[in-house]
Amino acid sequence: MRLVKLIANLGYASQKEVRRMIRDGRLTLADGTVLTQETSAAHQDIRLDGEPLDPPAGLVLMLNKPVGYTCSTSDPGRIVYELLPERFLQRSPVVAPVGRLDRDSTGLLLLTDDGKLLHRITAPRSHVPKTYDVTLARPLDGGEAALFASGTLILRSETTPLAPARMEVLGPNSARITIVEGRYHQVKRMFAAAGNHVESLHRSAVGTLGLGGLDSGKWRFLSDAEIKDIFAS
Repeated sequence: MRLVKLIANLGYASQKEVRRMIRDGRLTLADGTVLTQETSAAHQDIRLDGEPLDPPAGLVLMLNKPVGYTCSTSDPGRIVYELLPERFLQRSPVVAPVGRLDRDSTGLLLLTDDGKLLHRITAPRSHVPKTYDVTLARPLDGGEAALFASGTLILRSETTPLAPARMEVLGPNSARITIVEGRYHQVKRMFAAAGNHVESLHRSAVGTLGLGGLDSGKWRFLSDAEIKDIFAS
């Protein structure tokens, strides 16, 4: 891919602006050699203002989403893209959320520009486990774990039972639940069906991939090994 189109597709600037960057000598090789529009160079060797470029197509990043942000490219309120470099939203293809976390939910949110990978993670047949820590309005009654694991629970307005889910009691009003589906507001509706109300919901893991020490509101790229952890259970 030609240099101008490469940088533009990564979202750094329009093609017109990239040409200006080249004229200004802002694009170089790692050794400082100034690039021209006709230069051929490996992606990993290119520098913009001395910094390596974002990964090529196929990137996956992890964001620790705080309360108050929606997983949308446009919204009257705050959106998760405000927590990321602006170029990710301008990238072609765009770096899109993998699934959703509600505005009032927090935790591990994956984003990628790889449509096939996004579908693989979210497709019901993939059975990628997602783990959530919940705080409840009322104490657990002791029957929730068996109900969720039964494979017979049918949510209101639906006709198909949920796949079995695992639940671990963390405290009188708190639990950790792992599901392999991604139905609309699923965890909240599961506890509603059990006669309770979820006051807070935090996604702590996808597959065996956790947040580690990533602070709320921060993000980082995933390695190939970490991407494999998404599909481990």
